[in-house]
Amino acid sequence: MKRRRFIDFLLGGGIAGTIITFLYPVLKYIWPPKQSEVIVKSVVAGKINELAPNTYKIFKFGSSPGILINTKEGELKAFTAVCTHLSCTVTYDGDTETIFCPCHNGRFDLKGNVISGPPPRPLEAYNVEIVGEKILVSKRT
Repeated sequence: MKRRRFIDFLLGGGIAGTIITFLYPVLKYIWPPKQSEVIVKSVVAGKINELAPNTYKIFKFGSSPGILINTKEGELKAFTAVCTHLSCTVTYDGDTETIFCPCHNGRFDLKGNVISGPPPRPLEAYNVEIVGEKILVSKRT
């Protein structure tokens, strides 16, 4: 192998290595690894004493948030806290007794049905069960 061809080979390999070094993190970012989601059927959302009437609490239901609402009448209701429009996290508005999405002013009633705004579907409702001092939230079947 001649000296000129050897130097061309080294420079070409260095340039190729540099390009791969820069492209690898970009490609890893664009195509993130697949994550297996743990299927959760029920979680403990809180304790009975920590939720006053007409208040709410955001809790973790698997890999997504859930919302637990204690109505003015003291009834516990739970829904997914992910808005059906653009996946924003919803909150509870105690004054109007509605579930509110701050992204585009979407509102849901306490059954999860859409009242106003752009959400195309109602919120997914969860079952609420009191076991001792714990509030257990589970998916409906």
